[in-house]
Amino acid sequence: MTQDNKTFHITTFGCQMNVHDSDWLARALMARGWRAAPEDEATALIINTCSVRDKPEQKVYSLVGRLEHYCRKDSSKFVAVGGCVAQQVGQGFFERSDHVRLVFGTDQTGQVPESLDRLYRGETQRLAMLDFEEGFKLRKFHLPEDGPVSHLPGQAFVNIMQGCDNFCAYCIVPYVRGRQKSRSSEDVLSEVRALAGHGVRELTLLGQNVNSFGLDKQGDGTSFAQLLFRVAEVPGIRRLRFTTSHPKDLAPEVINAFGELSNLCPTLHLPMQAGSDRILSAMGRGYDMTRYLGLVDALRGVRPGMTLTTDLIVGFPGETEDDFLETLEAVRHVGFESSFSFIYSDRPGTRSVRMTPKVDRDVAQERLLRLQALQDELTAAALQTQVGTESEVLLESPSKKQDGGDVMFWRGRDACGRVVNIPLPADGGDLAGQLLAVRIQTAKKHSLVGEAVGKPW
Repeated sequence: MTQDNKTFHITTFGCQMNVHDSDWLARALMARGWRAAPEDEATALIINTCSVRDKPEQKVYSLVGRLEHYCRKDSSKFVAVGGCVAQQVGQGFFERSDHVRLVFGTDQTGQVPESLDRLYRGETQRLAMLDFEEGFKLRKFHLPEDGPVSHLPGQAFVNIMQGCDNFCAYCIVPYVRGRQKSRSSEDVLSEVRALAGHGVRELTLLGQNVNSFGLDKQGDGTSFAQLLFRVAEVPGIRRLRFTTSHPKDLAPEVINAFGELSNLCPTLHLPMQAGSDRILSAMGRGYDMTRYLGLVDALRGVRPGMTLTTDLIVGFPGETEDDFLETLEAVRHVGFESSFSFIYSDRPGTRSVRMTPKVDRDVAQERLLRLQALQDELTAAALQTQVGTESEVLLESPSKKQDGGDVMFWRGRDACGRVVNIPLPADGGDLAGQLLAVRIQTAKKHSLVGEAVGKPW
């Protein structure tokens, strides 16, 4: 093969952790001489997968089948499957498709660049890398010579831990991501400083359960609250976020950080999953609604106006109409600004697979629609309260919808993560990654429209 064929394309499913892994993999490959290319032109067709629910898993199988079309036309092309479904299915992907030549698990992403080189050079025909590592497997940090370090200019994500020890009844994560492994605080801070020096203004700390950072045997004695304060002190980090946060492990020190750190964004994704104590107990979540609502009150006590978002499951085995009504009431009481809601689906190896009775699919679908209708009302009301206020928006990219002429709409997010569209002069150049003071004029269904107050910086 010629050097011109050393190209790759990554398709990512699932959580922000997967997006972060894909961003790292792209930078690492480019550091080894690979070039990003459109799907129909790439030699290495990489899929980073998610198996938290059944639907994204099925999409992976469908995509593998579709990519075979390119491989049959050009024998130099091949498919690499990684992430959670790869960890779950393993070498079964080799049986599903002759064109899958690499399968890598969640702890093996760091070995992928070298493995793709070996496949490209023809040193081996197939590779499976599925072992879990004892500790946090540190991957070499690659800063690009120019351009953003992630798919969002001015923003970056730092992985502070891997895996999870909670084993919620419905969750496959501990089986496909492994047990919890914390990264050393000094490694985290070193990466944060490098990113800040590269112009990153907004940073998100990532983990399956960031609140339990440092509590495993890999921890170095630094708690998550202590890590937050140390990261917040790094010059240049104007916005700090973290996800995901398990309610049972949310410490008072972390709650207090929202009142003490001005650059810790006034928003938190706090998965509730259900509003019924009976269902929460069956899920093995480790908290009840008294505990959860107490956290909500404490958060809003230290940071008035704080925005909360959540995850919700409907149709968990044994869920009755009364249980579901308790969930609706809890959602209404908290006033979540947005939520990710899904119908329960059995995941291989989890405890809930054996739980009965299963909720009829049509009943679960009807409940989901009612829940999402309520959320639409809450979201609309929350966005409406922003009209007339001023906020600082981090610009990301030109909006998809443009009116043309002398004006270009730019899309960005405020400190709470709300999408804001702003009309700006079309000849203003590339503003991605810049901050802009904005006065909100209109609330749409899922976004805001504002006008610039001053100039981007």
